Amino acid sequence: MAPPILSFVGRSNSGKTTLIERVIPELTRAGYRVATVKHAGHGFELDTEGKDSWRHKQAGASTVVVVSKGSMAMFADVSEEMKVEEVRDRFLDNQTDLIIAEGWKSEGYPKIAVVREQFEEVNVSLDGLLAIVSMKPIEAPVPCIDRNDIATLAKLIIQHYPKPASA
Repeated sequence: MAPPILSFVGRSNSGKTTLIERVIPELTRAGYRVATVKHAGHGFELDTEGKDSWRHKQAGASTVVVVSKGSMAMFADVSEEMKVEEVRDRFLDNQTDLIIAEGWKSEGYPKIAVVREQFEEVNVSLDGLLAIVSMKPIEAPVPCIDRNDIATLAKLIIQHYPKPASA
């Protein structure tokens, strides 16, 4: 069974990355194997100029994979922006229990909205909205969780995405 996708959405600099970084250890302590996929709307460059992998890419390789003991990285050309389920289906193995996506607010994935002070900061539908994480309480039809209450956020995620029984 393909691992479920949970998207954290919010404006730039709303605290999405920090929140994800803080909730992952809670989930891993609960036994979850978590993968993350980050949306970079303005593009990105991860490889380092002059390194062998960069040189391979510059020479024309469409995909470069770097492997060491305990790590692997891949740099690949893609013709268009991929959806999270495409990334999951092509690159993530079945050793993952939950995929946390940062972004993709309009793709219909279940989501947690991260805001500073008001829900209107993020233009997102209530469809699939599991919770709002905020610096101050917000009246909403879903739970509003304080951004420092990571235990409550992790508990909500665990309730919505029970860990699959081991085979």
